Amino acid sequence: MDIQLKPRKGLRLRHVPWLVGGALIAALVAWILFGEHSSVLSVDRRTLNIVEVRKAKFDDFIRIEGQVAPISVVQVSPEEGGIVAEKVVEEGAAVKAGDVLVRLTNANLDMQILNAEAELAEKQNLLRNTQVTMQQDKLNNEMEKLQIEQNLQRCERTFRQYERLVSEELISHEEFLQAREDYELARRQYRLISERLQQDSIYRSIQMEQMEDNLANMQRNLTLIRERKDRLEVRSKIDGELGLLDVELGASIQSGQKIGQVNDLSDFKVEAQIDEHYIDRVRTGLYGTFVRDRQTYRLHLRKVFPEVRSGRFRTEFVFEGERPEQIRSGQSYYIDLQLGKSADCVLIPKGTFYQVTGGEWIFVLNAEGTKAYRRNIRIGRQNPLYYEVIEGLEPGERVIVSGYESYKASDELDIY
Repeated sequence: MDIQLKPRKGLRLRHVPWLVGGALIAALVAWILFGEHSSVLSVDRRTLNIVEVRKAKFDDFIRIEGQVAPISVVQVSPEEGGIVAEKVVEEGAAVKAGDVLVRLTNANLDMQILNAEAELAEKQNLLRNTQVTMQQDKLNNEMEKLQIEQNLQRCERTFRQYERLVSEELISHEEFLQAREDYELARRQYRLISERLQQDSIYRSIQMEQMEDNLANMQRNLTLIRERKDRLEVRSKIDGELGLLDVELGASIQSGQKIGQVNDLSDFKVEAQIDEHYIDRVRTGLYGTFVRDRQTYRLHLRKVFPEVRSGRFRTEFVFEGERPEQIRSGQSYYIDLQLGKSADCVLIPKGTFYQVTGGEWIFVLNAEGTKAYRRNIRIGRQNPLYYEVIEGLEPGERVIVSGYESYKASDELDIY
């Protein structure tokens, strides 16, 4: 009779490899997740841009793009509003100061001129009539004065005669008194008429001066209105080139409205937009240079505009010395703007690694050139060609300046 054996419980020999393998996998996962280690990535040397760190003279400049513009631009605006009747000059034409650019019409202004002329004629007629009236009054007053003067002379003569006769008792004392009273009355009348004539003369003079002043003001007003009529011809203020004339026949133009511009081509300037990163270092008085047809030209920074738009601010340069022969408005020049003095510094050429690292770290090769290690650095100034390294690198070391996008998470590179 067979006896059934029960299976033994517990660990068997064939389970050991599985347990060991599981422990190794768990240890590997723990090492990956929690262990301190450096990731190593193999990289083909042909894909790298390797340069040597060196100490050399650092030129503190930036390269900016500038555009040529006229030295000044004069806005074309009518002093009087009206309807465009004629466009005399086309854009791009050379003009002289005083040349007519646009002719306008203004019916309301014509009506104002007619009204002013009619009012002036009315005032002139009134002044003439007043002058005639005053002259007649003056003649009448003079005639009255002559009559009173004549009466005074007669009364005085009678009084003198009666004065002698009364002393000889040839007339009565009453007749003498009447003669004396008539004489005194004539004297007072003459004195009063003289004072009145003097006051009338002063009043007439003042009145005439006022009327003549009013008439002169009206004449000046009429002259100004006629000058406004002349201003319907929009003229150029300077010699130059008509750069813009935005008008259409029949369009209504308001007084002071900008309708164009005249470019002063007696000289040129260069306008440039600069990144706001340099706004604290860019100031008036700096110098820049650019090369055109193998000749170097010098510019002087004349104006810095403080307003920042879209991360850039505007500057304005003027030429010092010669200008390019074929200079034209709108041309672009690449200007090297000197920000400071040259100095000996630790330098590395500019590269695309900066886009990933921001200049905070870089890969440095070992002496054999077979490996590269991540190292923290500090970059200072930069120009279009080089970065100034303040900390982290020594002259003679070699670094990778090409793009780090593929191995930005690595700490070590194995170069083959």
